[in-house]
Amino acid sequence: MGVYVWWVSLASIGILNIAAWVFTARKVWRLETSEPSMSEGTSEDRQRRTSRRAQLLLSAAFVFVCALRSILPRADVQRICLYDSWWSSVALGRSAATIAELCFVAQWALWLRDATRNADAPFAAAVSRVLLPLIATAELFSWYATLTTAYIGNAIEESLWAVAATLATLAVLSIRSRVSEPHQRFLRSAIGMGVGYVLFMCTVDVPMYVSRWFTDQAAARPYFSLTAGMADVGQRWVVTHSWADWNTEMAWMTLYFSAAVWASLALVLAPRLGALAPRETARLGTRLTRWLRVDRSTAR
Repeated sequence: MGVYVWWVSLASIGILNIAAWVFTARKVWRLETSEPSMSEGTSEDRQRRTSRRAQLLLSAAFVFVCALRSILPRADVQRICLYDSWWSSVALGRSAATIAELCFVAQWALWLRDATRNADAPFAAAVSRVLLPLIATAELFSWYATLTTAYIGNAIEESLWAVAATLATLAVLSIRSRVSEPHQRFLRSAIGMGVGYVLFMCTVDVPMYVSRWFTDQAAARPYFSLTAGMADVGQRWVVTHSWADWNTEMAWMTLYFSAAVWASLALVLAPRLGALAPRETARLGTRLTRWLRVDRSTAR
């Protein structure tokens, strides 16, 4: 019963997320109809519209794949699923997840690139270039774990995701003081989500996979070769509704298919930061704000 309630909640979130993407797409369309056409607008207008369309398409891949994985959940290494269907196969699910996750990190890289374009923000610009290769490497380790069933691959994969999230959070922190006040709320939310994600990965997700790997090593559990694993992922999936099989997967799946999807949708309509204030101006503004606060408190 517990697994069924969890699945209904997860599937409902997936369906609602599709509806949210459709709503977002309609909002993008309304924005574009109110803006100058591609031929009439300035280069900045064209750049903004191109980035927004790219964000919408990248988000579509992530949202719809996550919805499919919410409705037909599976755990790759264990080869378990809830329903006996080829759509639940590990080969299909892992392939779709790889594309979706690369699209999701591409959204962050694109947003950071736009935020640091023509700006003196070398760290954030460097992070925008390194995020996609870093997660592509993580996906290779994910496939290694999926094919061989060795959890060490998952541990390395999730560690790389944690590193990528840490870099992205630090990149946002590095430019936060240089943007106008209306954009501060979005950046604060991004930083908060980034910190929460890294803490979850470092205290829950990565330790879970490391623990599983140590347990398998102690039991001298045999692993598939890459070749044998390739054959196995396309033809074997085990249907189970047991709480014991699913309870350790519920936390990360629920957060992944909800909060991560919402972050993807937010990036589509994320505010363009415009030109970042020069470093000296940003520091002066921070000092002036602090001085005014102190001056007001003294006056009281």
